[in-house]
Amino acid sequence: MYDVVISGTGLFTPPNSISNEELVASFNTYVHRFNEQHAAVIEAGDVQPLAESSVAFIEKASGIKSRYVIDKDGILDPERMVPRIPERSNDEWGILCEMSIKAANEALARAGRTPADIDGVIVACSNLQRAYPAVAIEVQAALGIKGFGFDMNVACSSATFGIQNAVNAVQLGQARAILMVNPEICSGHLNFRDRDSHFIFGDACTAVIVERADQATSAHQWQVVGTKLLTEFSNNIRNNFGFLNRAAEEQMTNPDKLFVQEGRKVFRDVCPMVAELIGEHLAENGLEVAEVKRFWLHQANLNMNLLIARKLLGREATPDEAPVILDTYANTSSAGSVIAFHKHQDDLPAGSLGVLSSFGAGYSIGSVILRKR
Repeated sequence: MYDVVISGTGLFTPPNSISNEELVASFNTYVHRFNEQHAAVIEAGDVQPLAESSVAFIEKASGIKSRYVIDKDGILDPERMVPRIPERSNDEWGILCEMSIKAANEALARAGRTPADIDGVIVACSNLQRAYPAVAIEVQAALGIKGFGFDMNVACSSATFGIQNAVNAVQLGQARAILMVNPEICSGHLNFRDRDSHFIFGDACTAVIVERADQATSAHQWQVVGTKLLTEFSNNIRNNFGFLNRAAEEQMTNPDKLFVQEGRKVFRDVCPMVAELIGEHLAENGLEVAEVKRFWLHQANLNMNLLIARKLLGREATPDEAPVILDTYANTSSAGSVIAFHKHQDDLPAGSLGVLSSFGAGYSIGSVILRKR
């Protein structure tokens, strides 16, 4: 059994950002057009009029102020409200592969590694563009990595579950180092015509290098103290898009083929589960919550993170203790907690203890305890 470290992280941020003001203007234009076009049936009581969104509503509900996206024009077009991402030929690297390469190159550089040092690739994300061949094998080929690759999906917890799989492989000597990447084009599965969720998601890609501690040379090493995972079935966050939809074509355009959730139920169910899991995980490793210098929490909703931190600490967390990136990135699903880790780790001194945690659809929850070397 080998000790394991995270030796490098990387981030790809799309060049396009959409502010709440821009998103609301597009949404409200769509609402006005819909209500005008359906004025007669709305007046007859057969159809409910659509309600406007607002910047104040979005920021109070989520803490989100803007989001990065792969395509801005298609989303903001009131006649379309879907990102426009052209299909590529089978002879071109796919868009998830392209995102992964950019994030991976930064992670490799921070780790002081080259593709020749990596023995496996895990692509762990909520939104895979195809069933096969695996995007991970495509990334492996694009980077020139020998060994193996596979895809996995545990929704917003894909990164923490991916880290545990990578840690297991390195601990057991099955690989010297693993590249774990999280390419998320969440705008592709978001219903931009749904007032309750049209503001939630953004796009990004993160990458993590997991390797043997005795071989690591990076200046950015974090010892993996332990990992802990939990799943519990729930329909409160769901997306029914899949290959079997074509076998029930009359339902292919139903709203449930995109992201749907019961937000209040999710908030009520998930927050105590996450706080309990992290508390138990620390206790199992002989650690106190008070020893944790930083919590890199899943970036889905500011109010959720504030409540989870409060339950753990018994007080309000400072911005330094639980950094927030969702104000500018929004919810990037599995990438969110890794973005927070990537951007808010270098200032901590050696010996600092931190917890990287994810939570989301499934329900799925992951906790990774890290100590800076």
